[in-house]
Amino acid sequence: MSRLKVIFLGTCLVLVVLIVFRFQAIESRIKNQEIVLQDYFGQEVSFEGQVVKEPDVRSNNTRLTIEATETRFPNGNRVSNKILVTVSRYPEYNYGDVLEIKGKLQQPAVFDDFDYKDYLRAKGILAVMYYPQIELKSLGPSSPLLRFKDRLRQNIYSSISPPQADVLGALILGDKNRISNDFKEKLNIAGIRHLTAVSGMHIVIVSSILMSLFLFLGFWKRQAIYTSLLCIFLFIALTGFQTSSIRAGIMGSLFLIAPLFGRKSASLRSIVLAGLFMLVFNPFLFKDVGFQLSFLAALGIIYFSPTFKKYLKSEILANTFSAYIFTLPVLIYSFGRISIIGPLTNLLILPIVPVVMVLGFFAALVKIISFIPWLLLTYIVDITEIFSQPWMAQTFIKIHWLWLIPCYLILFLLGQYFKKRGFGV
Repeated sequence: MSRLKVIFLGTCLVLVVLIVFRFQAIESRIKNQEIVLQDYFGQEVSFEGQVVKEPDVRSNNTRLTIEATETRFPNGNRVSNKILVTVSRYPEYNYGDVLEIKGKLQQPAVFDDFDYKDYLRAKGILAVMYYPQIELKSLGPSSPLLRFKDRLRQNIYSSISPPQADVLGALILGDKNRISNDFKEKLNIAGIRHLTAVSGMHIVIVSSILMSLFLFLGFWKRQAIYTSLLCIFLFIALTGFQTSSIRAGIMGSLFLIAPLFGRKSASLRSIVLAGLFMLVFNPFLFKDVGFQLSFLAALGIIYFSPTFKKYLKSEILANTFSAYIFTLPVLIYSFGRISIIGPLTNLLILPIVPVVMVLGFFAALVKIISFIPWLLLTYIVDITEIFSQPWMAQTFIKIHWLWLIPCYLILFLLGQYFKKRGFGV
């Protein structure tokens, strides 16, 4: 075994140990907070807090993530924690606003097919509140970036109507919750719901397009890489520095930077180390589907893209299908269904999604949704409508996570086979 491999494996082992210790420490702290909160669920409490995340605006309401500086309970106890507060669409509140809130504290629900409590817990949110009394104490600092994002959003919705506008907003601004529940279900049935979520797959594919564009414009390879990295950072900023966007950006950036070190195997080591470092920072990411998809999309491209490129003669198509194949088992496990028509709809739509993202952004920037982005968005919507008949989705009752082991074992063995044939890593 080479010295480099020994260092790599040793580093991975140290990081895994750190992840375990971090998880135990965070879990202990959260459990202590849960013990305190348990006695006060269903009671009216008041607290002052700040909006610490860009408001999640939906069709009927808005969800605010509030960092409570002090939650005041009836007996005088005080606790600081995050609370997810659901409010009416109007009046509008913004990132950074300080609010005085009074309402009934509730424990997040657990549904039959989704553990909402566990989902929020991984984000550090242990309680929810619905339509409380709110007093605005002070406005948050004005953000040029948020103003720019709002302008883009206004340009999109003033130029085209939903669901095309909703799809474009989800792709370039991360506004996936603006998509109607009806259209979300159609996306699920058609097997393309994952396309509206910011993931490493999107970032990597967009990076491929940007690299090709900058090289075509005469940039040197390093210049093209650095310019593409800047574009990735701007995209993450536009989505409000969402955790999912940051993860996807890290994976996409590594995909761009790794070729500077020469070998594809260096790309694999870089992505594995990046994933472990992110887990050290937040061990709960391990259960986050977005993290899993970003990580697996990058691995899939490394393992299978050279083989697909040999036959498809297109790097963009090769990256797209490599990412899809490697993320498919987790998509099936996480969402409990597989679309019978999914492979076909992904074949029809995946290749144009990065093009829509790039062209749609520039079209929204100048307040003109040009014919080509509109046509491509309409194509996505029409394909979704055509292939969203209920019989096209097969629902599974619950698949154990152990099912993933043979799936990925087969995929990794295929990767090794392609490597020996000279097509892979």
